[in-house]
Amino acid sequence: MATLEINDLHVTVDAEGGAREILKGVDLTVKQGETHAIMGPNGSGKSTLAYSIAGHPKYTITGGTVTLDGEDVLEMTVDERARAGLFLAMQYPVEVPGVSVSNFLRTSATAMRGEAPKLRTWVKEVKTAMEQLQMDPAFAERNVNEGFSGGEKKRHEILQLELLKPKVAILDETDSGLDVDALRVVSEGVNRVRESGEVGTLLITHYTRILRYIKPDFVHVFAQGRIAESGGAELADKLENEGYEAYVKGGVSA
Repeated sequence: MATLEINDLHVTVDAEGGAREILKGVDLTVKQGETHAIMGPNGSGKSTLAYSIAGHPKYTITGGTVTLDGEDVLEMTVDERARAGLFLAMQYPVEVPGVSVSNFLRTSATAMRGEAPKLRTWVKEVKTAMEQLQMDPAFAERNVNEGFSGGEKKRHEILQLELLKPKVAILDETDSGLDVDALRVVSEGVNRVRESGEVGTLLITHYTRILRYIKPDFVHVFAQGRIAESGGAELADKLENEGYEAYVKGGVSA
């Protein structure tokens, strides 16, 4: 069973006046088949957690460990983390001029699987996944995310998720900027991956609306660089009713 373990993680980022600590001792375990929702206000450290796990050079790990199936993630390069089975769907997916979606996907799948997928089978895989995400087949020949709307970029992220089949998927505010129809389609894609039982999901969000479509097994409230409280799906309902004020003021702790 694939397991991502985060123990006492401390992370800083360079800022005016020197390094500023963002994560102040995060402990979290995500197992294969589980869905964990990370919720919290702006500036609480949610996205910092995602990008630190993925290996973004902007963030400096000053303490703690991150392991995937017992292997030290922090000692891996970014591409090694991806090949090991970590997947990050970004809040703001970047454009890659000169690289078509079809070439990007097949190259990524080859790196993940250790060999190039058979062309006939691969074309069918991509076509089916795009149809389920209501993506125009013409997108396959466009450059990655170039000229895509916000919703199209998010669908492309989930298309990658469905085709690459990682061990752990980190979804950073996948619901950001989506209208109701796009949110439903994207959520259905995430749920198809979850139903395989082979992927652990870390879903980062401000709002509970995506949790109406993607039901988490666990909900964790981030505040001031730490997990302030953990619980089941009912914790999201509490946040919907009460907001984050008590956590920001430090009145609630795990």
